[in-house]
Amino acid sequence: MNDSTFSRRHMLRTTACGFGSMAASAILAQTRASAKSHQANAGSGDASPLVPKAKRIIFLFMQGGVSQVDSFDYKPLLSEHDGKSYEFDDARQLARSGKGREFRLMQSPWKFNQYGDSGRWVSDLFPETARHADDMCLLHGMHTEGVAHGPATLFLHCGSTNFIRPSFGSWLLYGLGSENENLPGFISIAPSIGNGGARNYGSAFLPPRYQGTKVGSASSSVMTIDSLTRNHIPPRLQQEQFELLNRLNHQQYAQRPLQDTELDAAIKSHELAWRMQQFAPETLDLSDETAETIEMYGINAPETKRYGARCLMARRMCEAGVRFVQVNYGDDSANPAWDQHSNLPKHATHARAVDKPIAALLTDLKQRGLLEDTIVWWGSEFGRTPYAQDNGTGRDHNPRGFTVWLAGGGFRGGHAHGETDEFGFRSIAGRVHMHDLHATLLHQLGLDHKQLTFEHAGRDFRLTDVHGKVVTDVLA
Repeated sequence: MNDSTFSRRHMLRTTACGFGSMAASAILAQTRASAKSHQANAGSGDASPLVPKAKRIIFLFMQGGVSQVDSFDYKPLLSEHDGKSYEFDDARQLARSGKGREFRLMQSPWKFNQYGDSGRWVSDLFPETARHADDMCLLHGMHTEGVAHGPATLFLHCGSTNFIRPSFGSWLLYGLGSENENLPGFISIAPSIGNGGARNYGSAFLPPRYQGTKVGSASSSVMTIDSLTRNHIPPRLQQEQFELLNRLNHQQYAQRPLQDTELDAAIKSHELAWRMQQFAPETLDLSDETAETIEMYGINAPETKRYGARCLMARRMCEAGVRFVQVNYGDDSANPAWDQHSNLPKHATHARAVDKPIAALLTDLKQRGLLEDTIVWWGSEFGRTPYAQDNGTGRDHNPRGFTVWLAGGGFRGGHAHGETDEFGFRSIAGRVHMHDLHATLLHQLGLDHKQLTFEHAGRDFRLTDVHGKVVTDVLA
């Protein structure tokens, strides 16, 4: 063997890099898709670029299906006809037998009142949130796909009931990028492992750097990012480890004959993870908040402590430049939080847990001037029926008519758009499909949902598939 051409040092150096290349290839194998990024904010033809009205979104996800006729969609005829039976083409009943059946109407246990100068109707379930009625834009004509929690939750997040697709937050991050290079641009606080689990904040075929970062879980009160700290290793050694691995990564990247977008994404993710270790703990630490702020969010009270901390953390993340923050309210049990099939009064327990924190978040954002360019989106995967399920004491799933509300970010405050029928079962006017809601939210952030595409498996994909229209009537 000629030592001048193959020394031991050369062997060790090239073999080590070879191992690094093998590891990189394994990590990147799942993202072997060709990206074709279009100008996200460019319209077709002679259309002018969209002017963003918002920079970020906070999505308050109420897992399980809040009943619209017991919260924000006042239907006085439910009280007048309480106990009477009517035939409804119930989606789940139709799936079972191919025909509808009669169900007993059930009035709401909660009284409705009008709030604000706009006179919006809100029930006693949400008295604190109701004080912000003039900031809220209520969409009463919502309808969606999927009658079970799993498909409907996936459709809410990914625009598809069954195929693996990127989540809304991933599309948003892909289209706009992050405002802070030291934090993830997409964070999901306390997500559930059920009804799609990680797919609800996953990037699917988008590059992995657009995946959401999980903070905590639905079953835990500890709000942190997995593996954020390594207290058993001295900081100096951590720094040396990072610098060594980063040098190897960049050496591999430099040796590629063509630009390797997947390896570039992996390097950027690794570098972001390192920066997060330096900066994220400060963002997640609520100890420097004032006593008044802690009290406003209800963090001192057992009922509101958990969701209050999540909402306050969402505000801090917005201030730090996180593009999309999802604040989940749910659990990891078989029956999601708001899923009251046989015990509708349980809605009150969940409402008490979230009402004060949500109102505090709106107040806090407004006081800090953040509500103008932050969209607060509140909603569930679907609504509930106006009649009693199996003539009992609860309500079944209802994807045909329900309510979500939006605040800030250029939406019309104090406005109600659309309506359901006289009992609140089906949307009949101002109908907004979930694809339309996605398109409208993207529009407010300066993104054209038809142009926000990614090439995968030989064709272009988008969040709204081949559907969706911007609901201009709800824009200020």
